[in-house]
Amino acid sequence: MSNLRQEFIAFSVNAGVIRFGDFVTKAGRNSPYFFNAGLFNDGANLGKLAAFYADTLINSGVEFDMLFGPAYKGITLASATAVALAARGRNVPFAYNRKEAKDHGEGGTIVGAELKGKVVIIDDVISAGTSVRESVEMIRAAGATPCAVLIALDRMERSGKDDALSAQSAVQEVSQTYNMPVVSIGNLNDLFDYLSAEGADTQLTQHKDAVAAYRQRYGAI
Repeated sequence: MSNLRQEFIAFSVNAGVIRFGDFVTKAGRNSPYFFNAGLFNDGANLGKLAAFYADTLINSGVEFDMLFGPAYKGITLASATAVALAARGRNVPFAYNRKEAKDHGEGGTIVGAELKGKVVIIDDVISAGTSVRESVEMIRAAGATPCAVLIALDRMERSGKDDALSAQSAVQEVSQTYNMPVVSIGNLNDLFDYLSAEGADTQLTQHKDAVAAYRQRYGAI
């Protein structure tokens, strides 16, 4: 696990964004951990999060011209990442969408810069891939090219019911469907490594076995 990934997991745990216990996921599964990017809800934490997004995107080597944030969480994430990129000498435009079309003023559903060139979609996680599909359709409709998806945490788990799990994770399916990379700041393996690290807080390591069992049951290869 790279230093950047280690730092992101530690940051998320310390900020209370990654929590441990018994949670029900959107898929109806009982998960021993939960990631809620909405809890990066103050200026300092949002600034740190944006720095992780910016550094991860730069380190990925993906060629891009602008950012796109799908409503609603992606709006804040894309705009904050654009600020962090500018601080690193890479000033790029960004845009986002409205859920409802505006019938006055500039109208339409897209706000911000014109969608053009190679566009990176920025979101928190990928569950069913609906947000990515809608974003890809909007970007392509504008004549631009979706070139990558950048997310905070890849849960690395297969979708579907317990008796009919998919062969791939939601992230793998999105990457294959749209023929573009999905880049994550951290993932489930990074979280497990963090819990397993020598000298880790014993209050956290007690959750290691539960996370390992969940990964064994639902994890994608």
